[in-house]
Amino acid sequence: MKKAALILILFGCVAGVSFAESNHNFGVGIILGEPTVFTLKFWRKQTVAFDAGAAWSFIGGKYFQIHGDLLLHNFNLFKVETGRMSLYYGIGARLKFGENDLSEAETVVSLRVPIGLAYEFERTPVELFIEVVPMLDLIPATEVGMAGAIGFRYYF
Repeated sequence: MKKAALILILFGCVAGVSFAESNHNFGVGIILGEPTVFTLKFWRKQTVAFDAGAAWSFIGGKYFQIHGDLLLHNFNLFKVETGRMSLYYGIGARLKFGENDLSEAETVVSLRVPIGLAYEFERTPVELFIEVVPMLDLIPATEVGMAGAIGFRYYF
């Protein structure tokens, strides 16, 4: 039951997006690291966005994962000469499908709390970001983890 609820929340957030008034409200990019993640971001309002990612890893066990987050952005903390910079934070979920240490199929459901910095260029529809993501695995066992990311997105 917990799995179904988290899956509905994850995909409901991404599917329920209505685009912001900006000309560049849909971004596609890469998060570098292990695993390297294909990422999408949809702006709902000027300070609210949804992001999602998908990755396949071959290091430290073979697994596939997807995640989705609701992100709130604060553009008032940093003053930059060109473009704009924000502190963002949010909440989301991760589903990880793979094998455990005994080579048994395993699904991990996690709560994510991303916190990061993002810079958006003024004349180029590109966003650079860095984030840390504390995670709490809920299924099959309760464990605390941490992820970090650096990435970019191009906006259409």
